Amino acid sequence: MSPLEQHAIRLFRRYAVEVVERFGLCPWAEPARRAGRVAEAVVVGSDGVERALAIISAHASEPQTEILLLLFPELDVDARQFDRFAALLRDADARRHPLGEIPFAMAAFHPDAAPDLSDPELLIPYFRRTPDPTLQLVRCSVLERVRGARPGGTAFVDPTTLDLEALRRPPPEDLRERIAQTNQQTLQRVGLLTIEQTLADIFRDRDRTYTELGLVRTVIGRPPAAAGGSA
Repeated sequence: MSPLEQHAIRLFRRYAVEVVERFGLCPWAEPARRAGRVAEAVVVGSDGVERALAIISAHASEPQTEILLLLFPELDVDARQFDRFAALLRDADARRHPLGEIPFAMAAFHPDAAPDLSDPELLIPYFRRTPDPTLQLVRCSVLERVRGARPGGTAFVDPTTLDLEALRRPPPEDLRERIAQTNQQTLQRVGLLTIEQTLADIFRDRDRTYTELGLVRTVIGRPPAAAGGSA
């Protein structure tokens, strides 16, 4: 593993432990991590799309991997561009599987998101501020236990949905609304300043580390069309 890969994973784990676990965004996160059911992979190089698809395939056959994090430290895109990239990659992955048999649902996380306190829904991207553009893949069988319905690889995914208590009760009528309300309650409980200071320290660590590594960011290519499919 290269120094860049080592540090990208280290920085993501800071976010996972110091933000997600510390502020209780996902009560399931720490048990899953300690049980070895979370995997991280760094996608580097100009063939990043092919690498990402290969990594997804490798972990799809490993049932112990319930959450897969794909980290893109070399990817130079803003949040909207990364959302589009994630959608294209999601479609490329979906075309490789029969309908209804996509192994993972996918969601995009990005470091650039300001807190919008006007609506709980608008806080969701703020709590997804990973050090690098990141794709979170959650095994659909896990989401089935939470939601009671297969998302097909296109539904919204958030760590707060992976709640052990949720596995024991019927799924809520509006899961995304519940997520948004949970985020708002977390912000009210711990305070915006505390969260901002924690994220700022992680991002300073990221900037310092990547400067020392001489990281040069670039835009990697779009996912290729499947054989016989459209672009």
